[in-house]
Amino acid sequence: MSEHLSQARLDELWDFDDVAGSESRLWKELESRDPDSIEAAELRTQLARAKGLQERYAEADELLDGITHGDGVVLTRVLLERGRLRNSSGRPKAAIPLFEQALAAASAVGDDFLAIDAAHMLAIADRARSEHWTTRALETVDETEDARAKRWAVSLHNNLGWALAESGELAGALTEFELAAEAALDYGTPQQQVRAQEAIDEIRDRISKPAD
Repeated sequence: MSEHLSQARLDELWDFDDVAGSESRLWKELESRDPDSIEAAELRTQLARAKGLQERYAEADELLDGITHGDGVVLTRVLLERGRLRNSSGRPKAAIPLFEQALAAASAVGDDFLAIDAAHMLAIADRARSEHWTTRALETVDETEDARAKRWAVSLHNNLGWALAESGELAGALTEFELAAEAALDYGTPQQQVRAQEAIDEIRDRISKPAD
């Protein structure tokens, strides 16, 4: 049986600052795989994501429609990308049940990385319960032994920090950004480390300025 596509390989293929280039690399990777394999099905979900990020929503949905592999990880990825398409196209209410299904599917197969991804997307789409979903994701981060999955702590604390900053809770925001910085040092990329420190500096600057 084919192995699942590693997150390390996906990290190599993806550059979210160059989505068109990522799409090209994903196509080349797909051409090198057995078209009936689990890896090929997973790559198609990522191609759908690339199309969605370029607002080619109909193409992306059509690509997802063609994925029929019954593997649990593949199912999770299909649900995640369908949810992302709906959220990106301005339909968060339609995205929420898809992300909930993705979270359940990821949990069922024990994929912590995708479970955290699903909860992270729920925190974005389901604004009224954003803190609940972020807490759910961070619980999985704390429990997982997967170092790559633990990197999610950077984004999760960062997102919560900005949400708190927007609501005027600067002290809470600073705490979240400091936690993001700690996670970035432990598990993140150099770019995440720089951005985490920039967020800390910005909030400290806001706190130090007297209110008008």
